[in-house]
Amino acid sequence: MDIILWRIDNDDSVLASWFRLKYPHVAIGALASSAPILQFDDITPWSSFNDVVSQDFKSESLNCFSVIKAVWDVLDERGSNETGLLELSKNFRTCKTVHSVSRLGLWLRAAFTTTAMVDYPTPANFMMNLPAYPVKEMCKIIDTFPPGADVIDKAFAAASLYYNYTGDQKCFEVEGGDDPHALHGWGWQACTEMFMPMTVSNESMFPPSSFMPEKRSEGCFMFYGVRPRMHWITTQYGGHKIDKVLKRFGSNIIFSNGMRDPWSGGGVLKKISSSIIALVTEKGAHHLDLRSATKDDPDWVVEQRRQEVEIIHGWIDQYNKDIARM
Repeated sequence: MDIILWRIDNDDSVLASWFRLKYPHVAIGALASSAPILQFDDITPWSSFNDVVSQDFKSESLNCFSVIKAVWDVLDERGSNETGLLELSKNFRTCKTVHSVSRLGLWLRAAFTTTAMVDYPTPANFMMNLPAYPVKEMCKIIDTFPPGADVIDKAFAAASLYYNYTGDQKCFEVEGGDDPHALHGWGWQACTEMFMPMTVSNESMFPPSSFMPEKRSEGCFMFYGVRPRMHWITTQYGGHKIDKVLKRFGSNIIFSNGMRDPWSGGGVLKKISSSIIALVTEKGAHHLDLRSATKDDPDWVVEQRRQEVEIIHGWIDQYNKDIARM
């Protein structure tokens, strides 16, 4: 039998942990980096994802957090008529005049959310070309505006760091355009099996919202012609009382999470047993440990990777010893 180790990130990382649990005779271990396996049913607070995004920005600058929190009402007010939408299209340098203010809101929100997710300590181009600590850089942009500056201009300038850090975009496709990150594929997943309830709390920098299963189901049917299997994941793989369950029958899984990653709210953050380990970094972002090493990596990232390698070596050594005794 060949030794198989699963080392996967994000939505695939949940598969890594589940694969190890379902097929321990095939995979001797799994490194599940940024795996939100508890983001289902009512296991994790539904607001956790957006709460982490908000806290990332708030930790850099209270003013930055407050500006982003304030922009949504201003955006809705100005975009309530055609004249306002035309003016906002100019503000946002859109390639075409936008027809819905909600598209501008989604454009801003995607920039802030994804930047929080990839808030790496070194420059990276995982989603977009971004500098080191991009959340900090976004907040610097907002904080350098003079008193009384337009909140729309502040938010747009910050979001432009995400969409145009290289400075080569003459305009932005806010409505339509392509799907470079395959997010439509994720939408389909979220409407079928990967059904994750999410809300926005009053403390968030995003507009408050509740979770309405019926509305989500109708939206999924309208866009994809499917209806969510809301409890399929926890029925198939479990999740409730995971510490007690996995302690009895699971082994050889590393759950690694960075607390600046919004997905960490649905991750396993505490050690379950001697072989189901949680490696948590306070300043880590989305699957940072699986990114290629650079000369500028902080010591805590280097140490996290060293621990992971050491643990995996232990799994392999034990496997070889067991085989030798057969």
